[in-house]
Amino acid sequence: MSTKLRVGWIGLGVMGFSMAKNLLNQGIELSVYSRTKEKAIPLLNCGASWADTPAELTREVDYLFSMVGYPEDVESIYFDDHGVFSNLGGGKVLIDMTTSSPLLAERIAEKAKNLGSSALDAPVSGGDVGAKKGSLAIMCGGEQEIYDRCLNLLEIMGSNIQLFGLAGSGQRVKMSNQILIASTMIGTVEALLYAEKANLDLNKVIGLIGQGAAGCWSLNQLGPRMVQEDWAPGFFVKHFIKDMGIALEDAGRMNLKLKGLELAMSFYEQVKKEGCSENGTQVLMRVLRGLNQQ
Repeated sequence: MSTKLRVGWIGLGVMGFSMAKNLLNQGIELSVYSRTKEKAIPLLNCGASWADTPAELTREVDYLFSMVGYPEDVESIYFDDHGVFSNLGGGKVLIDMTTSSPLLAERIAEKAKNLGSSALDAPVSGGDVGAKKGSLAIMCGGEQEIYDRCLNLLEIMGSNIQLFGLAGSGQRVKMSNQILIASTMIGTVEALLYAEKANLDLNKVIGLIGQGAAGCWSLNQLGPRMVQEDWAPGFFVKHFIKDMGIALEDAGRMNLKLKGLELAMSFYEQVKKEGCSENGTQVLMRVLRGLNQQ
């Protein structure tokens, strides 16, 4: 990969920092922006450059990635007075990797096109571990030509990358992913609560059933964290609640009822009420255990 390729990155949270670092480690000329500059210091010490605003960053780069928390954050960094679109010239590519609204992804792509540039929505799955390892699944929506231009960069961050259609398609695949995780998380927690109540060795249970038909990412990756009572965020509860809300809203536009997702949402709203929204999604184990002890 040529070191002359100029890449910008907005958002240095749990996921974004590791993804940006992987680009930097491959010799990419990287400029970064984050609302909290302190988060960028390790990258700046490794050769990244700093931009004071998204607009300034946009001027300096050919490819601009964003990985922030909420749709309103995406809206802000792209559409505000000092946002990306206030300083976007022609021929640039915007890649939003935030899990966000499909309709917002469509708006970004349309605005970019009107300004002579292009956009992809490219949300990811794989958590903090996948971000560090560069093994994320990346779900893309946009034009084939633009996807092809970005693929070498995406391959630095992910190992399973696909284009699913026009703008918004990547976000809708991510919603399918989150709907599935929401249900399997409930199953994972209840299976372990049952085994715990039966005085079984939870690590042995995970080791055996995790290799059979019941095996899933939530059980094999988060199950051990639940056993250790490690509630540190690989993926924040508050962001998962956001994702489920987006999925339910988009499903509503399709006149689709998702009762299982509604149930999962109610459980995670309980997690939020108990003050655990800054924990990882595996904290559902602690909350549902507590409800069974009442």
